[in-house]
Amino acid sequence: MTPGISGFSLFVPPYRVQLEDWCAWNDQPWGKVKNVVGRSFRMRGPGQSVYTLAANAVWRLIRDYDIDPGQVGLLALGTESSSDNSAGAVIVKGMVNDALSAHNMPLLARDCEVPEFKQACLAGVYGIKSALRYLATDGVGRQAIVVSADIAEYARGGSGEPTQGAGAVAVLLESEARLLEVNLAGSGSDSDYRVADFRKPFARFRGQPPRDDGQMQDLPVFNGRYSTSCYIDATHHAMTAMLGKRPGNALDYFDEVDRVFMHRPYHQMPATGWVMAYLFTLAADEESGRDQLRAHCADAGIDADLLLAELIAPSPFHGNGADIGEITGDVFPLSRRLRQHLRSTELWNTLVSEKLGLGSDAMRDLGNLYTAALPAWLASGLKHALAAGLELAGQEWLALGYGSGDAAEALPMRVTAGWQTAAALINFETALQEPVDLTEAQYIALHEGRPGDLVPAPADDQFVVDHLGTSNGPEFYDQGIEYYRYVPPVTEA
Repeated sequence: MTPGISGFSLFVPPYRVQLEDWCAWNDQPWGKVKNVVGRSFRMRGPGQSVYTLAANAVWRLIRDYDIDPGQVGLLALGTESSSDNSAGAVIVKGMVNDALSAHNMPLLARDCEVPEFKQACLAGVYGIKSALRYLATDGVGRQAIVVSADIAEYARGGSGEPTQGAGAVAVLLESEARLLEVNLAGSGSDSDYRVADFRKPFARFRGQPPRDDGQMQDLPVFNGRYSTSCYIDATHHAMTAMLGKRPGNALDYFDEVDRVFMHRPYHQMPATGWVMAYLFTLAADEESGRDQLRAHCADAGIDADLLLAELIAPSPFHGNGADIGEITGDVFPLSRRLRQHLRSTELWNTLVSEKLGLGSDAMRDLGNLYTAALPAWLASGLKHALAAGLELAGQEWLALGYGSGDAAEALPMRVTAGWQTAAALINFETALQEPVDLTEAQYIALHEGRPGDLVPAPADDQFVVDHLGTSNGPEFYDQGIEYYRYVPPVTEA
């Protein structure tokens, strides 16, 4: 068997904020925001929640890939935006079964497992690993679906505001992969607790005023530069764990891997993490890597000994007795200077532009999807290659996931022969069609949970939040529970 990924399906809300408009509203430099962050992001709108986003993606996956619902033995939800602290993927299953019933199709099986995974933006990757293990053991011969869904909200006026987003990506996994074979035995893992990297404690909900949409505002607690350092440190150690399982020199991998896809909270972050993984590997290679590193330092005017000490030092987050408040800045300052220098060299083209470029441009219009960001980029890369007529079969790919707080996973993959057939079914372009561009007033209203003057886009073959329960006993209790409704296609209404 060659287990792995056989399909992708996306769903994003239609409500779009153009970052060029956002920059004008907030007197921010559009050129810098475009280069660092992206072009636009989507927002949850009226009648939408993280569960409707997830169910819409799964429903499209089932329809687009002609999946027999009875063959799905595992339906997993990866999210850090769940609003129910008891149920998870079973909510998605319930909605999807409503749509299946409306179309006189078989329902998802009663013996379908419905776990939810939580580890910040890494939850979907953990779901994929669990699904592959399921398919290799008690789920042999069946299929699995992992849906990653999130709503990324940041406070207005804060540094994270332009990196918002909302959406879901459903992934079909099978024992015989049709798109990407995943080498689970060759993967690398890392986890290390960070106290104040990026967190969502319940205490944030105390005293929140009620919103018209009935939702809580899920604004994270984070420290930007510290979080960037955590991303670098975690992805480095996951890469080290993966490279330790491969034969030969670890440095050779950076030439051998064909394409790289990483968790992307904003456009520039994957390049930062990937180049840092390369610099760490150079520093660890005493035979030739350190000589190459010294040559780069000479060209950049950087003290090589100081940079080497920065790269081979023990983790900057432990063992130094520092108070958390003393290490929230950039803990890799010389490495940052070297990265800036390398941007103007040919090495950047071969190491970054060629390996991280596939599907990257289209991702500038998705914003930060948290758990869904990495699978969305994989889907975008496959569609980009299909449109460009590229032959990918046999290529080595790397999917490098990250979840704040703090964990990372490095998954080596190989593109299957005949990948084009399944890739043609990915709905990446259609999922982004017919956006509703928001005015400043509409953006502010949605951010605060108010409809404002926004006329909601009509639902079409999708799930919506119909209403919230209000009963608080004594005969019946459903306070705060979301009730959902399937809206059939307009042509069937």
